[in-house]
Amino acid sequence: MARLPVSVTDLVDRFGPHRHDVPPGGWVSSGEPDRVVKTHCCFCGQQCGIQLKVKDEKVVGFEPWEDFPFNRGKLCPKGVKRYMQNDHPDRLLSPLVRAEGRGFEEATWDDALGQTVAAMKQIQGDHGRDAYAVLTGASLTNEKAYLMGKLARVALRTANIDYNGRLCMVSAAAASKKILGIDRSANPWSDIPEADVILVAGANVAECAPITTDYIWRARERGARLIVLDPRMTPIARHADLFIPVRSGGDIGVFNGMLHVMIERGWVDRAFIDEHTTGFDAVAASVAKYTPEYAAKIAGVPASMIVRAAELWGPAKTSFLLHARGIEHHSKGVENCMAAINLVVATGRIGKRGCGYAMITGQGNGQGGREHGQKNDQLPGARSLHDPVDRAAMAAFWNMAEADLPRPGYSAQELLGACGADIEALIIIGANPVVSAAGADQVTERLKQLKHLIVIEVLPSETAQLATLVLPGSMWCEEDGTTTNLEGRVQRRRKATVAPGLAREDWQILCLIAQAVGRPEGFEYADFAALQDEFLRSTRGAKADYSGLSTAQLDAGSAQWPIPASGVPTPHPYAPPYKHAGGLAKLRVPCLPVRAAVGVTGLTLTTGRHANQYQSGTQTRRNPGLKSNFEVQLHPDTARDYGLAAGDAVTLKTPHGELTLPVVLTPGLRPDTVFIPFHWPGANALTDPDTLDPHSKMPAFKTTAVTLHPVVVSASAPEFVPRRAAQGAVRVETLMEPA
Repeated sequence: MARLPVSVTDLVDRFGPHRHDVPPGGWVSSGEPDRVVKTHCCFCGQQCGIQLKVKDEKVVGFEPWEDFPFNRGKLCPKGVKRYMQNDHPDRLLSPLVRAEGRGFEEATWDDALGQTVAAMKQIQGDHGRDAYAVLTGASLTNEKAYLMGKLARVALRTANIDYNGRLCMVSAAAASKKILGIDRSANPWSDIPEADVILVAGANVAECAPITTDYIWRARERGARLIVLDPRMTPIARHADLFIPVRSGGDIGVFNGMLHVMIERGWVDRAFIDEHTTGFDAVAASVAKYTPEYAAKIAGVPASMIVRAAELWGPAKTSFLLHARGIEHHSKGVENCMAAINLVVATGRIGKRGCGYAMITGQGNGQGGREHGQKNDQLPGARSLHDPVDRAAMAAFWNMAEADLPRPGYSAQELLGACGADIEALIIIGANPVVSAAGADQVTERLKQLKHLIVIEVLPSETAQLATLVLPGSMWCEEDGTTTNLEGRVQRRRKATVAPGLAREDWQILCLIAQAVGRPEGFEYADFAALQDEFLRSTRGAKADYSGLSTAQLDAGSAQWPIPASGVPTPHPYAPPYKHAGGLAKLRVPCLPVRAAVGVTGLTLTTGRHANQYQSGTQTRRNPGLKSNFEVQLHPDTARDYGLAAGDAVTLKTPHGELTLPVVLTPGLRPDTVFIPFHWPGANALTDPDTLDPHSKMPAFKTTAVTLHPVVVSASAPEFVPRRAAQGAVRVETLMEPA
């Protein structure tokens, strides 16, 4: 079939401003549903249970799934409104091929795959196998994460595969593996209500994980005390017993200062430490200088707050520490997380009921997505691509020679930076780096230098606009699969409808690519169940062992991993013995000092989430039920210093880019902090793509030097005194080690 030209008007509609003019309900049928399908929300790592109402093969609404144990029918605005965008007019319905001088043209699958084969043969023939790369997402199901790793290493034979979780939770994962030998949340969420003290660090729980807030409230109802660390007074911070408005990146001062006080007052469990850990003496020696006064200079808060936090946390009978990107999105994010884990392990309470340590994963399969082979250094089951035993096991499973299994390649941010140089072609699925990657403007320019860019998408993302080939994939309700939620619960997503038009299920597209490039062996599955069975078997004997599960078992319910072949789940994997040799946790001294860049005005830009938006906004910014504004939050004193009032426009400049936004006055924000949400194009044009955590390769999203430049000084700004010059220069200060 000949390619069908796509009209200019259609391209503007697809790739231009998102269309919110379709009224709610206007994209769906009405009347009683034909069936109700139990599944799980596609958004954050909570993966709440939801029931989709289907009529005439379209999702027309939802019902609460009240007996699902995690959320028991409760849903946040994103989960409630998600069904409204299923039939969005921007939906990609056929392959699109970029034609020279004519933009995109519709194509058949044969045409699209033919172009893929030609590009791969030419590029790998001219530049080597590793010139073809893969970038994936932490919202993919476990089965697709497994298949992406297999596609890259078995079919494409490239070392260069990584995923956008590299921009999310990998610092916490690295810290957990270093100290506890395994990367997983320590407890089921049902333990949270039994905690006497809950410490929430760098997590805007009420807006970003509302169902988790319900668990915290249940603890509060039985008298639990709540400590919150955050540069912003988030909704949950307003209800804390102790809110510590920590300087962005200064959390390590609070953690080490608390541990200093606990050691001094005898609130550490020496018997547990001596029996189950190594390295505590070195940690204790390192925090000896962290008196409350010293730690306060690092954290940017009064010393009395650190003492009070230790007094609440130290002697408690049960305790739970939750954190998210606020302490992880730094060039020393792993060090921050290790300091938090040291604080938890020192109590001797970790791994016991009502006591825990957990990260709040932000992406839809943040847990499962980082353990089944789409990370650059990883094989399925959280095996290591460096480990000869792990390599041999997976090579045998995939029926290939161990020597043919590639070594680790670039991490995500490095991979994007290598585009147009070491990397000439890229396949992207489940990621939108033009919006989400640090240094987004530079990333955009690198992607433009590629000879071939394939994007598998359901809606025309900003990254898809740069593609040479766009392949229409499947939405969450159009495919089967499993995800692993933030408490380690493995659960089944059920297919509710079929992909429209010429769109295909993602796993089928990946198999088509493998077959097209001449390596069909291992990619010819009779159905999805065959792929799922292979995935479960691939994890047998690994740290992230799912082999005790089956399709039938998953259909009946959920279970918390590890679930070895015995079928017995392990809900408390951080109880002794640990996964290191000898069964001991290895406490580590966080590396200091941590350096942070600040502008000449002393302002630091930090980024975060919005309640009504998700990740790069490809879906949620199109949803008429989830409207929200892209604005910059300033403390009223900071705004007054620049002659700015609410609603005024201000240009933010960093060494990496600039952006003009309207001002929102936020009294609960630190005066030295500037906050913007990251769901819109342009936000990450301001962040640093080059300063990466040496362990996790996480960019420093949360501490970027910024200067403010009012577009017009507002006459309504009271008592305007220009105490801060709007300069563009930047200096680097050692914020974390006071003189």
